[in-house]
Amino acid sequence: MTLDLPADSPMLGLPWIITFGPLGDDEWEPVVCGPYERRHALALAEAVVAEEQLMAVVEPLVPAVSVEQIEGEIAAAQLAARDEVTRVDQADLYGDYEDTIDEEELAAGEHDRAAGPLPAPDAAELRAGFARIAAQLTSG
Repeated sequence: MTLDLPADSPMLGLPWIITFGPLGDDEWEPVVCGPYERRHALALAEAVVAEEQLMAVVEPLVPAVSVEQIEGEIAAAQLAARDEVTRVDQADLYGDYEDTIDEEELAAGEHDRAAGPLPAPDAAELRAGFARIAAQLTSG
């Protein structure tokens, strides 16, 4: 799963992480990998999930540079969680069909499934992405 972002979203340029976790009854600590460029994170997540029965969440890594910024992110996450609980509480007995469609589209990823899975990047591509991320984080 990942965020469905508009093509001009500033979040697309951020570093991204992948959290792999159990899909069924297995109990183990999630594994977090990254940072990667978004396209690399999506391809890696898809390649790993294709081989195993796992859940992968691809999300932006928001570089915070102050305590206040971190506290703001925490407050926003808490507010979003409360809003989600309220939305679930207000849902009818059969749920929200529109949300089910959206979640299925998110799980499918951003590319056309008919085209096949994204090719997993090799080590050289990932290292080049790491260098671009490092340059982005250290500039400005």
